[in-house]
Amino acid sequence: MSFLRRRSHAVPAGPDFDVLAMDPSDWPGNLGAGLLPGDDGSCQGVFLRYDLFGGRGPAMIIGNLPEGSPVREVPEGQVPFEVTQLLEALENDESVEVVSVEDDPVMHEDNLLIVRRITCTEDRISCVQFDRSDGVLVTIASWDRPITNDLYALLKPLPAEMFQQR
Repeated sequence: MSFLRRRSHAVPAGPDFDVLAMDPSDWPGNLGAGLLPGDDGSCQGVFLRYDLFGGRGPAMIIGNLPEGSPVREVPEGQVPFEVTQLLEALENDESVEVVSVEDDPVMHEDNLLIVRRITCTEDRISCVQFDRSDGVLVTIASWDRPITNDLYALLKPLPAEMFQQR
């Protein structure tokens, strides 16, 4: 996918974890997906880019990063990888930093999630993160749309098989 910078030429066969995102068949706009390959050819993350703006750019990126993924480690004050990718896809080269992080308890089905709401210097960006029980970090970065608790009801596990190379 053009919105991901490949770190190597290896293309992973697909993730060995389920991806939590909005079902593509439920999404009214354009959808793109990308795999982040590791140096060993493993899948170090899956990213879904949802475009609600009719081809004028993405409205949201949802990333699923397993433990050990190098893009999970972000220096303090720096935005998550998904925010960087969202800005890049929008061709916005502004420097954006994290202003604050606040924990917010949210229900997802029968589970309590402790969601980290990340406030950025660019106020048109909404960003949240939470850890899954299997160690995968989910990050949602949205452009010009607030992330409300209603969004979590739309998140579903998409099987890893959806992202396998055929």
